[in-house]
This record gives sequence, structure tokens and C-alpha cells, in this order.
Amino acid sequence: MKIIAHIKTDFKEKFGIPRQSGLIPETMGVIIFEKEYRVAEAVRGLEEFSHIWLLWEFSKSRREGWSPTVRPPLLGGNKRMGVFATRSPFRPNPIGLSCVKLEQVRYSKADGPILLVSGADILDGTPIYDIKPYLPYADSHPEATGGFTECLPQRKLDIKIECEGFFDLPKNRQKEIADILSFNPTPSYKEDGKIYGMKYSDYEIKFKIEGKILYITEINSLIDM
Repeated sequence: MKIIAHIKTDFKEKFGIPRQSGLIPETMGVIIFEKEYRVAEAVRGLEEFSHIWLLWEFSKSRREGWSPTVRPPLLGGNKRMGVFATRSPFRPNPIGLSCVKLEQVRYSKADGPILLVSGADILDGTPIYDIKPYLPYADSHPEATGGFTECLPQRKLDIKIECEGFFDLPKNRQKEIADILSFNPTPSYKEDGKIYGMKYSDYEIKFKIEGKILYITEINSLIDM
């Protein structure tokens, strides 16, 4: 397959990326096409759709060989499920699928058509193989069942701020970071009280979880490091 584009996001490492697209509407992405595909006609009519599908590569999760079962973090990392019953990045072909909101189609003299999307769950610099419009009449299935994921707790964590630097961030960044962390990026077998670190945009955020509360303990600028 040919890489048609790359996406720019604020996710600089795998840890902390939302487990599904659309969970955090504020997470933005910019899709820039490769030179061969910087053709305005190729996206003609796309602006009429509210959402699009992205077919992309788990470029940082490549492995030799494959396993028929994996350990989903949401199940505590101790129970194996079939790889095709999960969305694990460790697959025979490291292909990801995301549904994101198309915010705008822009045109640049240097880069051609550029797509601005929200609800992204993709690492910065990830290669994209295809883009397709989301079709509500065919792609939406309200009666669908969620298999073993339906028994998982959906309650978001409460966020408590323990560092003054958090309030120095722009308001939109405060909301993005709090929303991302509220979905608990750590595995289910986490240790209460352990300090975790996550890089997002130009910041390194340190936090800990105790019960159902996530405490943001430190914010550092990566630019100053």
C-alpha cells in the first residue's frame, strides 16, 4: 500500500493517546498529503461530510510475527482475548481505523489540500493509507452490541490539580489535558499512588491515581528542557 498522507497531532508518544477516536473532541489533527496526492480534485465534495474514516499504520508498534491472542489493558492485562476481537495495535498487519470529525478543508499553495480534524487518537507523524467519508445511513448501527467491553466500567476519573503551573496553561489546553486524563490512560493493573508521566503538545504532565481520583502533580514545558 502507498502512504497518501501524514497526520500532525499533539500526541508525541503512545502513552496517553485516547483508546478510541472521538472520545476527546478537543484533540485536533492536521492531515497533510504526500506530494503525489496534493491534488484539489481528490478531495472535491469531501467538505460536505461531517466525519471521515482514516485508515492508518501503527508505525510504532511493528513486530516480527504475530500472536492469535493479546492482553487488552482494559481487562487488567491478565486475560487473553483473540486479536481479532480487540483493537490492539499488535496485529498481523499493523493497521488502525479512526472516525474523526472533519472540521475544515483548507488549501495551501505549498501543501495543497489540508484536512483539519478533531477527535483524533493518533500519534504525531503517523502515516495514513486512505481516507473515506463517514456515511450515517450505512455506518451507524444503534442496535450494535459491544461484546466483552460492555461489562467494563465507563465512569471517568475525577481530576484534582496539585500544581499551580496547570492554571498557567491556556484554558483550551487545561480542558484537553483534563479530559484526556479523565479517561485513565493507565492500564487496569496500575498501582495506586504511582507517578506516571505523559507528553502532550509542548508539555510533560505527571500524575497519580488514587481510587477514582487522578491528581495532576506536575506540569513542565518541553520547550525549556
